[in-house]
Amino acid sequence: MTRATSQAPTGREDQKAPAAELPPRRIPPRAVTAMLATAARAPSVHNTQPWRFAVGPHAIDLYADPARKLRHDRAGREMLISCGAALFGLRLAIRELGYLPAVSLFPEPSRPMLLARVTLGPRAPATALERRMLAALPRRHTHRGAFDPGAMPAGLLAGLQHDALAEGATLALIDNPGKYAKLAALVAEATKMQALNAAAREDVLRWSRAPGSRARDGVPAAAFAPGRAAAPGRLAQRDFDLGRHLGLLSGPGPGEPPPAATAVLVTPGDGRADWLRAGQALHRVLAHAATVWVSASLHTQPLEFPAIRAIIRTRLALPGEVQLLLQFGLARSSMSAPRRAVPDLLIQAEHTESMQAGDDRLKGGRGEHAARVPHPRRGDLNARPGR
Repeated sequence: MTRATSQAPTGREDQKAPAAELPPRRIPPRAVTAMLATAARAPSVHNTQPWRFAVGPHAIDLYADPARKLRHDRAGREMLISCGAALFGLRLAIRELGYLPAVSLFPEPSRPMLLARVTLGPRAPATALERRMLAALPRRHTHRGAFDPGAMPAGLLAGLQHDALAEGATLALIDNPGKYAKLAALVAEATKMQALNAAAREDVLRWSRAPGSRARDGVPAAAFAPGRAAAPGRLAQRDFDLGRHLGLLSGPGPGEPPPAATAVLVTPGDGRADWLRAGQALHRVLAHAATVWVSASLHTQPLEFPAIRAIIRTRLALPGEVQLLLQFGLARSSMSAPRRAVPDLLIQAEHTESMQAGDDRLKGGRGEHAARVPHPRRGDLNARPGR
């Protein structure tokens, strides 16, 4: 297994005991349901929730569920970003138990759908910030409506940038008017192209829900507005309504407060490990922001065109591969999307072989080698895990 380097102390598997390795810690059976429910609060593209878990006595394995992959997401990039967010949620759940998480990415490279194996590391109480993040998870949501007036708390953006760096990513702020204008124009152009993309439209039709739907996945009608032009200062959003008049959300209007900040989440590379780290960085950033009632609108549609993705990086002189676009603002609302029940997320050990097939195209992604994410320092959120 290839180990990732880090300035933080190494994980248990990397620590060589004089005689024999310490026995693995057992995962408390009574805590499993709560742990997985916390992990499942993660954001995911179209709220597809493309993850499943296999629970053993000493480890929880995270699998990608290719049946929930978007049709146009051929390489599985958005699926793995979503799964990376669930991985951070699982790490946070372990912190709630009072342990440091030990994570191995791609522990069995011959099984591409097996993304991570998580075990309990040394005991360490959760930090105050971690406890606040856990409390904020139920209200964290992708914000598609108008933001509330007011400035973001002082120092928050710097803290969010530190969060991204701690996960091996960079949160680049777009605070130059000229750069924002370039980004907005590219997003608008991509949104027009998306409207003509049959696969993208099919994905929206599959994963958007009508009013009154009891589905535990997908984007509910209360979370999207009828299609309309972007308000001043807002990047064009994906049209989940498609002229069906299902959307119940009042979208941002001309007189609404503009976003407080626009940012781009980038990673050093563009392989499968980078996508998982982007997802972990995303969830960490969003959970931290939610502790002070700051939400973000997420824009992935322009990044589904490789050419536009590359142009955004070049024209904005970004320090890495573009993974997500975000706009932040105050939003004192608790409109969280539905989540699947924990039993629906579980797979039995004898059934994990069926997860291996998946999408063979995922094997071609760069950076597929196994990577060891070492134990962070005490207070997991202040550490910088391996890259």
